[in-house]
Parts: sequence; structure tokens; C-alpha cells
Amino acid sequence: MQEIKVLIKEETINKRLDELANQIMEDYKGKDIMFLCILKGSVMFTVELAKRIKNNVQFEFIEVSSYENNQSTGKIKLNKDISQSIEGKDVIIVEDIIDSGRTISFLKEYLKQKNPNTLKVCSLLDKPSKRTFEIKSDYIGFEVDDKFIVGYGLDDNQNYRNLNYVGYIE
Repeated sequence: MQEIKVLIKEETINKRLDELANQIMEDYKGKDIMFLCILKGSVMFTVELAKRIKNNVQFEFIEVSSYENNQSTGKIKLNKDISQSIEGKDVIIVEDIIDSGRTISFLKEYLKQKNPNTLKVCSLLDKPSKRTFEIKSDYIGFEVDDKFIVGYGLDDNQNYRNLNYVGYIE
């Protein structure tokens, strides 16, 4: 097992999740929300955030990929599409990390064609130093430096997703 350095402790993540949940509940007072979880990395974040929200939260899942062996291919591949209609719904795309912005840019354009009422983005981590597509998250957990991040859903070749903190490998 590689040495993983703690970047964001579990307690800090939990505090920020409470703040994000409150912000989302304020923005969506009395409304149902659909969380569109991007598989696989944002599963833990999606569940932990949803548990804090008092609104009715529906779940939908989509899987896209642009990485092979920890290297970006530069192309987005839709591996699993949504299985229900999002037309007329208030949708929040829940992402683990936004770096280049390519995936979120692709998803926003793709999902707009399905006519949601609203479409916002909530990201646990934001890495603006890697941005190549102009995209902004509506809800951001933490801004991080350009490090190889693992834990809390993020992986290194499918490993370390289950860590209860965000760490990095040097």
C-alpha cells in the first residue's frame, strides 16, 4: 500500500457537507431534488450529502469515463446513461472532483437536451489549476491544489475509494 497523506480530514468534510446541505436546502425550499450521481467516484459524497438534506431527494446515476490507467484520454465515453426522465426536474449533478472541466461540460450539454427544470453542479473538490474548459460548480466542497487525490470516493486504479478522508499520493 502506498503512503497516503491526509489532505482533508473526515471531520472537516462532515462540517462542509453540513454547510453544503444547508445551502442546497435554502436554494430548493420545499422542492424535490434529483441528485445525478456520477459513478463511481461520487457515490460516497452523494450519499453523505443526501443524508443531510431534508427535502425529498431522488437518485439517478450516470457513468462516464475519460481516464485509462490514471491518464486522461481526452475523450468522454458514456458508459451508463440515466434510466429515468429528468424532464421538468430540479437536477444537481454530483461530482467527486472537477479538474479540466471536460466531463462536467460534456454532461451539462448532454443533460440540457433532456429538459430539466434546473441543472446545477455540486462538486466535493475543485482543482481550478487544471481547468481547460470554462465551467463553474454551483456548490463546491473544497478547492485543492494539483495533487494526485484519493479517498472519499476518488481512486487510484479503483483503490482507496473507501477512505473516510481525502488524501494524496506523492
